[in-house]
Amino acid sequence: MTDPTAPAYPEGQRRAVPLADLTSWLDSYLKIADFKDWSNNGLQVEGNSAVTRIAASVDTSQRSIEDAVASGANLMLVHHGLFWNKPLMVTGPHRRRLQAALDAGLSIYAAHLPLDAHPEVGNNVMMASALSLQHTAPAFGIGQMGELPYELTLQDFAERVQKLTGEICLVHGGGGGTGVHKLGIVSGSGAGYIEEAARLGLDTLLTGEPEHKHFHDAFELGLNVVYAGHYETEVFGVRALAARIEEQFGLPWQFLHLPTGL
Repeated sequence: MTDPTAPAYPEGQRRAVPLADLTSWLDSYLKIADFKDWSNNGLQVEGNSAVTRIAASVDTSQRSIEDAVASGANLMLVHHGLFWNKPLMVTGPHRRRLQAALDAGLSIYAAHLPLDAHPEVGNNVMMASALSLQHTAPAFGIGQMGELPYELTLQDFAERVQKLTGEICLVHGGGGGTGVHKLGIVSGSGAGYIEEAARLGLDTLLTGEPEHKHFHDAFELGLNVVYAGHYETEVFGVRALAARIEEQFGLPWQFLHLPTGL
């Protein structure tokens, strides 16, 4: 079995790590078995038996698969995989995606909720760190809560998030002019946690995408909500995980930035 603490090969040589060793490490590191998820987490597509290069992507699509193959990767780490807890006919776009991966020997490994919630490389803990959040604690099942070093106006905070993600934020000032100090973070689709955020005494919730049915909740509960995009709040985890694999196994990686604007 490959020694996971071994250094990378010398420059110019490609290290090869058995796929079975790498996926076993990922399953354990991400605690895949601990999560009840609608994603089929773990190795979804088995390609070549050895991994020499990794591509990381938020989504699995024809474009991301083709870009991964073009980059020379033989394993693609994704947050949103191909299989979501129900059988799918191998037809249409689903067939073409599978065929493209299998023809190229590209393995696909998906980590949905385990990557949102991970305490070291998770989407939410990485955003909390990037925003210099202090006194952090897990919240909302997969998210984080904490305090900014000093209070910001809602506009200043939204601008800071925009610089971090590159996405223009949608801001709902339900706090009625209150600033941002006690913050909750839920990557992706977290509008359903508005009531819980207010109950926790937070003044602001940062999440990805809005839902119409929760629009009035923020204003009636006195909570600011900043929506920074589903995609853009979930780029952090796959990048951090790929970097962690490079650190552990010496495998080079590339992030495939394919924003959806959503």
